[in-house]
Amino acid sequence: MMRDPTTTELPDLQTCEQARLSRDARFDGLFFTAVTSTGIYCRPVCPAPPPRRENISYYANAAAAEAAGFRPCLRCRPELAPRNDVLRRGDSSVARALRMIDAGMLDEHSLADMARHLALSDRQLRRLFVARLGATPMQVHSTRRLLFAKQLLGETALPITQIALASGFRSLRRFNAAFQSAYQLAPRTLRKRPGAGADKVLLLRLGYRPPYDFAALLDFLRARALPGLEHVDDMSYARVIGSAERPAWLRVSACGDGDHALRLALHGVAPADLLGVVTRARRMFDLDADPHAIAAVLARDRTLRPLLRRHPGLRLPGAWDGFELAARAVLGQQVSVAAARTLAQRLLHAHGPRVALVDAPALERLFPSAAAMADIDPATLGVTRMRAATLHALACAVRDGALDFAPTRTLDAWETRWVALPGIGAWTAHYIALRALSHPDAFPANDLILRRAAADDARALSAKAMGARAEAWRPWRAYAVMHLWRNATRSGRST
Repeated sequence: MMRDPTTTELPDLQTCEQARLSRDARFDGLFFTAVTSTGIYCRPVCPAPPPRRENISYYANAAAAEAAGFRPCLRCRPELAPRNDVLRRGDSSVARALRMIDAGMLDEHSLADMARHLALSDRQLRRLFVARLGATPMQVHSTRRLLFAKQLLGETALPITQIALASGFRSLRRFNAAFQSAYQLAPRTLRKRPGAGADKVLLLRLGYRPPYDFAALLDFLRARALPGLEHVDDMSYARVIGSAERPAWLRVSACGDGDHALRLALHGVAPADLLGVVTRARRMFDLDADPHAIAAVLARDRTLRPLLRRHPGLRLPGAWDGFELAARAVLGQQVSVAAARTLAQRLLHAHGPRVALVDAPALERLFPSAAAMADIDPATLGVTRMRAATLHALACAVRDGALDFAPTRTLDAWETRWVALPGIGAWTAHYIALRALSHPDAFPANDLILRRAAADDARALSAKAMGARAEAWRPWRAYAVMHLWRNATRSGRST
């Protein structure tokens, strides 16, 4: 039994051994078990009989296992495992680089281009990846594409040419060659396996690490949902995506089969957009979080400890579109959630383009884009003059590239850029970072409800005291925010 010597991100050997023997779903995706006698790597939850200890090597991620020459198990399907999101969160160079890979940076740009965005050389970036992940950036990028292709082959009836396109390959020949080289299988071999349907709707499983409080996340989204753009019920979230020219929609719901996964239903999504849509859905529903790593830090706080016991799987409610969330955050400044929703609804119906979705008639509008909003007379936005001026400035800044939602900046750099815009303060900047970026340490310290919820008596903490109290919650302050907000809502203190 061996530990992958190239990476420091593995749990200790005893933990890995106990987790694989007990098939502990809490460790799914946090490490992979490679079997030297078969050349296969598995999830710790693999239902196959456990291999002998002397034939086991452990790897912190799928890319490291594949870089070492192992192939994914066809039974437990490593492509369905949640990722180790601890590596992608925060402000380290590796975390930002991984988020850039997820955003498709290496589809269109070179490794040197990505390294320049991080103020590194490509050699430095490769060295960091090998030290932290056991694989180079290009190996991580390749594994991501091939595992997504493997999921599409097993769960959909898409033609292989479209799967090649969906997984980022520009030719079928290159896709077949890469798949054969990595897995010693032709893609069509997996297409013969059961489970591929012929429905027009694409149904994909999105795995997560338990516990997961899907009901609480739906509650949060339901209170803010905009009819016509979104629909949230007790079991699912649906919304319009795409463009006015090519509208599509999605629904996310619980699988209902006892598996640790959500079901993503995609309607009208072009194959070339599939990987990006799935990546955004995973981020929006915070499916790659490690709740036990988060709880290990937050449970040290006397106020948070009972809240963690009450909602052990609370996640960050992400947003589908960064500009949409930013505009709605501006509308929500210093007003209640209900009032902010009303203002956003007026904006949507006045300026959001109509779409026609035959199979979802209740979903009929897209949120106006930054370019469209920049061309709207601020006086017609139906809000105060100062709020309208901020919305117009926000739209112009996003349209012109002065503000963006790129994953390359640190939280401090993000805040600095956003508060430079008139009408955007620290609260708004951090709220946008929490939801549009899913930044785990975003912390709107000025929030009155948050300061009341964290206080030991009836008086709210000052923003300074709130910030000092939250230092012990790093790097998971955003999760502490969600627990405190949730508790305030339940106790009737939310507005």
